[in-house]
Amino acid sequence: MPVNRLSIAGSPYLGVYLRVSDRGVVASPSLSEAAGREVERLFGVPVIRTTVLDSELVGSFLALNSFGAIVAEEPDARELQRLDAFGPVTVVRTLQNALGNNVLANDLGALLHPSLSDAAATRIGEALRVPVTRGTVAGLGTVGMAAVATNRGVVVHPRATDAEAAVLRETLKVPVHRSTANFGVPIVGACVTANSRGILAGSLTTPVEFVHLQEGFQILE
Repeated sequence: MPVNRLSIAGSPYLGVYLRVSDRGVVASPSLSEAAGREVERLFGVPVIRTTVLDSELVGSFLALNSFGAIVAEEPDARELQRLDAFGPVTVVRTLQNALGNNVLANDLGALLHPSLSDAAATRIGEALRVPVTRGTVAGLGTVGMAAVATNRGVVVHPRATDAEAAVLRETLKVPVHRSTANFGVPIVGACVTANSRGILAGSLTTPVEFVHLQEGFQILE
């Protein structure tokens, strides 16, 4: 099956601990060996366990797509060696240093927190090799927590406006679908990880929510 539920370190907020693309998965060291095998099976890509900026909250501090990864501060040598397996790692210095929370990207585009500077936006676009646009999701600048993007679809906070959805479709070039996860949590980016092959959601996610997630990411059993 291309979908499953999981907790990491007892938490159903997978988007905080994992960052996923069609090229690989960056996971917190808290991900168990058994869970790591399931993640690799589900997404069809290798898993690398590492901290990011000396934190296990890799999903919050790291943004990536198939072309590269971005962080707001220089990783240490050990982290950099592991992250290099996914391609170039670019440092984008900005006050919005939790780039996983503030950047929503796939291989076709990226939506950025409105407060990111012109210089940061340019560097992010160059690093991820995609056009970038600033915007919000449900009025939230933390677009990486308010939505999840793959190369097949974007699932967003249920209160995302039609205007925001239009910007997402134009920027990421995929359909937009609204959903919750983890039994009604609207910040789906904190609860769900996905790529073009599979969906992994927090352990509290309901069957009805999975129906919406599968429709949004266009991944059917």
